[in-house]
Amino acid sequence: MPLLATRATTYLGTWNVRTMWDTRRVFQIAAEMRRYNLEVLGISETHWTQVGQQRLTSGELLLYSGHEEENAPHTQGAALMLSKQAQNSLIGWESHGPRIIKASFKTKKEGITMNIIQCYAPTNDYNEDAKDQFYHRLQSIIVANQNDQ
Repeated sequence: MPLLATRATTYLGTWNVRTMWDTRRVFQIAAEMRRYNLEVLGISETHWTQVGQQRLTSGELLLYSGHEEENAPHTQGAALMLSKQAQNSLIGWESHGPRIIKASFKTKKEGITMNIIQCYAPTNDYNEDAKDQFYHRLQSIIVANQNDQ
């Protein structure tokens, strides 16, 4: 079944978890997602490295994006946690570095795709180059999505 349908409410959320370094934290986050009846939860500051996906024993799917370099620091990180219904509507997903992740979902309307972008922007304490690089990358993702429509 598509994620977005007329006459149905789809609940989305976002959470800066500060860290998911302790793997038990993933299950706490999934429990909160179920408690609030969310279909998709955007997660920032996971502090996970690498890019991948993990299916939880409770059924949720975690898509994550972090630093990909070897010996990378456990900082930043973005993720999307999907309910079973959202997983059934998932078309695909992309990592865009340790701060941005995007997933595409089919909707009930033929030819219409819903894109969810979870991002974790650098604070004002970062240098201008890092902030500019982040916002240019985010803008290019949004423009590419508009061109796909």
